[in-house]
Amino acid sequence: MFIFYKDGYTVSHQNTNRREFFIRSAGAVAAASISSSTLLGCGDGSTTPVEFKYGVASGDPLADRVMLWTHAKYPNLNESAQITWQVSTSSTFDSIVASGSISSTADTGFTNKVDATGLQAGSTYYFRFRDAFGNASPVGTTRTLPASNAVSVKFAVFSCTLYSAGYFNAYDAATKSGAQYAVHVGDYIYEYAADPSKFGNTDAVALGRVTSPANEIVSLDDYRTRYATYRSDANLQALHAAMPWITVWDDHEFANNSWVDGAENHNSTTQGSWTARKANAARAYHEWMPIRTPDAANLLKIYRRFDFGNIFTLHMVDTRIEGRDKQYDAYGDADGGIGRYVTALTKGTDATHRMMSTTQQDWLTNGVAASSASWQIMGNQDVMARMWLPGSVLQAQGAALANPTPANQQAVGTAITDFLTAKATPVAARTPTQAGLVSTSTNPRIPFNLDSWDGYPLQREAILQTIKAQGKKLITLSGDSHNAWFTNLTTLAGDKVGFEFAGSSVTSPGFESAGLGGLAAALDGTAVAPGVQGTGLGLIDDLNYADTIRRGYLLMTATAASLKGEYIFVDTIKSKTYAAVTGKTVTVAATGSVTYA
Repeated sequence: MFIFYKDGYTVSHQNTNRREFFIRSAGAVAAASISSSTLLGCGDGSTTPVEFKYGVASGDPLADRVMLWTHAKYPNLNESAQITWQVSTSSTFDSIVASGSISSTADTGFTNKVDATGLQAGSTYYFRFRDAFGNASPVGTTRTLPASNAVSVKFAVFSCTLYSAGYFNAYDAATKSGAQYAVHVGDYIYEYAADPSKFGNTDAVALGRVTSPANEIVSLDDYRTRYATYRSDANLQALHAAMPWITVWDDHEFANNSWVDGAENHNSTTQGSWTARKANAARAYHEWMPIRTPDAANLLKIYRRFDFGNIFTLHMVDTRIEGRDKQYDAYGDADGGIGRYVTALTKGTDATHRMMSTTQQDWLTNGVAASSASWQIMGNQDVMARMWLPGSVLQAQGAALANPTPANQQAVGTAITDFLTAKATPVAARTPTQAGLVSTSTNPRIPFNLDSWDGYPLQREAILQTIKAQGKKLITLSGDSHNAWFTNLTTLAGDKVGFEFAGSSVTSPGFESAGLGGLAAALDGTAVAPGVQGTGLGLIDDLNYADTIRRGYLLMTATAASLKGEYIFVDTIKSKTYAAVTGKTVTVAATGSVTYA
């Protein structure tokens, strides 16, 4: 048997004469000489190249490897396509250090991931994919994790990217920021239908941001199509091509306010099994994200750890799907679950109410203990800090929501003013009424979001107490709330364990969409002390800075001596022309001191 190989074509000869062999070989050579801009299609004889329609991406970098991703498909065909991948130290690919070939198939929706190994720590690489005739994908830039002697790391943090709400200008700004890595802490997509009445869809038609499919996503094809819609965005493609991403999901990659056994936005009567929907969502996530799957037999397990030299260890946790119990506010209680929450907390029965499994909790705290890095950072979906509001304010707000008369609405403002005035008044000068407002006994602090860590306080307490005992410097990077926060992380007794940087959403509407955009100054205390952060004089004791109006992302710079967070905001998401500004810069020193600029 003679075998002739040329650019993926094989011609065999067995028991035939030399003349026939050369005729057939010449045909193969002729076919292989087609311009590199075309490719012989499978099955129907078409001559179209493979399309890399959704660009390239990289992710889950380690010191010696990184995941590479692309989507490769023949237009209008479901045939498999053979593609090669290359990693080079130069953008011209004249110094290739790793390469291989893979088959892009319908089984993964034509998404492809490879683990490029044998790389050097703290090094920048270029990568691309090619079809059998040299038709190439866009070129991506990636980077391995830094070596142990690294002195600084710069990375961008994102959350809550609702395609229909506006343009991904924050992604574009981050591409130009000098960040080396990207961290996404959840809500990379949203599951809602394209109906204009649905969350965030008001301007979708005018902006050309209508999601596909039009229905709420439930099936595997639905989730795949939704990811494709998001990945068609040029700014998102550019950021994926510019740096490696480390991601974790939150609820909207599945359905709003998910927990292990269900979700607020899942109706088993009309949408079928939650188990099946959850499996579809997880499979599509692993297909479309450049994530290294920790356990191929269990796609619902995605918590994992990254060591950025000796500067910090990043613990990416899953507080949504892996082990979360049903939220207290999901039972239909008239008070939104507050009574159920207070009873559980005060009687100690909340100890078994969990955001994550005990297995993941042990993985987290043991990993923190084992790390010798200067900082321990949690990539965490939901706000972890105690965001507790005075009961007097929440009571007034509840009355105004139930009956929005001018008098009730004015009463909310009065309740806020009275509390802030009492808190700012020196203890010796407080009236009995003011003393009662400040006292947590007569005016208890109550969480306003039981879907966050506030709804699972005793597991939070156990984690914080363990890390406190370890003497580690803890920072959480959180999303979900659509607003920007910088807070102290404290135990139930008020002991400070660390700090939380919670970034604003990329596009998802925040407090401003509910007419509460002006509330930030009251929440963080700058209404009492204008221009001064971290006074503790706001409605929320542990809150040092808030922005409840603008969209954007976090730009973090980490060294052994400090961790700096820049709250970057874009002035619009309704136009592709925008300006990016730094709203606040917060620097946490290794000593525990905090400065604001």
